[in-house]
Amino acid sequence: MVIDEILENADAGSFTKRQQLFLKYTFLVLIDLTVLNFFNEFWDLVFIEFFSISLLAAILLQVLLQITIAIEHRVSSYFKQKPGTGALILRGLSIWAILFISKLVILWAINICFGDSVLFSGPVHGLVAFIVVIFGIIIAEQIFFKIYRSLA
Repeated sequence: MVIDEILENADAGSFTKRQQLFLKYTFLVLIDLTVLNFFNEFWDLVFIEFFSISLLAAILLQVLLQITIAIEHRVSSYFKQKPGTGALILRGLSIWAILFISKLVILWAINICFGDSVLFSGPVHGLVAFIVVIFGIIIAEQIFFKIYRSLA
């Protein structure tokens, strides 16, 4: 019965903004969870002790990635308003710094929250493996959204 109501709501096209955000972030967390577990299973440089830990890590990753994106967009829009080449260069450097430093902060947060239950190893104390996982997550999310938009 509940499924029928959900389908009726979808057919009517009357999802509220909160419902849309819930679905979006649920799918993003599930994508992150899937990518994390693929890397855990197939790459020795990624270790996640339990599935439940990987779910919590996926939620933490999504929250921190969304915060990073919000900060990056705010800084980007600030420098877009400024004229000149200097502003353009500062915009690029700022965005690069935010994206790089955010990966260090996210890796640190994962280490604080999960300790030895989630480990990224290899070059630069696991930073390279972590960045590869993040790129994998971003690519998987973009593929998901491309497929979703193509079905419209």
